[in-house]
Amino acid sequence: MISSNKNNKTIGITGASGALGKELTKLFRQEGYKVIGFTHSKTESNINIDSPNEWIKWECGKESALKKHLKKIDILILNHGIYDLSRENSNYENSIEINALSQFKFLNLFEEIAMTNESIIKKEIWINTSEAEILPALNPSYEISKSLIGQLISFKKNLLNKDTRKKLIIKKIILGPFKSELNPIGIMSPKFVSKKIYDLADSKNYLIIISPNPLTYLLFPLKEFYNFLYCKIIYKYKS
Repeated sequence: MISSNKNNKTIGITGASGALGKELTKLFRQEGYKVIGFTHSKTESNINIDSPNEWIKWECGKESALKKHLKKIDILILNHGIYDLSRENSNYENSIEINALSQFKFLNLFEEIAMTNESIIKKEIWINTSEAEILPALNPSYEISKSLIGQLISFKKNLLNKDTRKKLIIKKIILGPFKSELNPIGIMSPKFVSKKIYDLADSKNYLIIISPNPLTYLLFPLKEFYNFLYCKIIYKYKS
């Protein structure tokens, strides 16, 4: 939970130099948390009251090199991604690698770290998948990559063993269109979205849904319930 012992907690945010990453950083800094920002950008290095306390540069595919930094983090927010409209095969490969496989690598690394965590405070990881996981986004490569990471997270969470559940909290963030460099016509503002994420994350709910589309609030819980039942069947079959 984000409200307890906030001054002792460290937040890690990937995509911290993007529109939503910047707003999340400002909000958590204002609330008294230490923030570590992960970025691909070579220009992000300034430290001020609105920036992360520390910048970490990283490359997609080299997530394992970040393990020593991830060990310092209590809540990791996976917020990096690309939205490329080109029809080239390389775009599909890049979208899947950055939007899905990279986030899954972070999740596995953080789970490994959580299992060796001796603190009574659970580690938390929040993954931003987008409503494009099951709804159209007018971008096939983006939709495919978000669908993949969404399914991976659902199965990962539902198939966690009891020991891991005691050490790690997984939350899935489902966002509708918000204004950013990737989506300049987004309906919601990054500041509004970041505040809603902060407020909703303090509940026990696995899903954090923020969208102007009422269908999102209906379809995603149904999808997650189906995945839950499916995983229960898997457990029963294996036993």
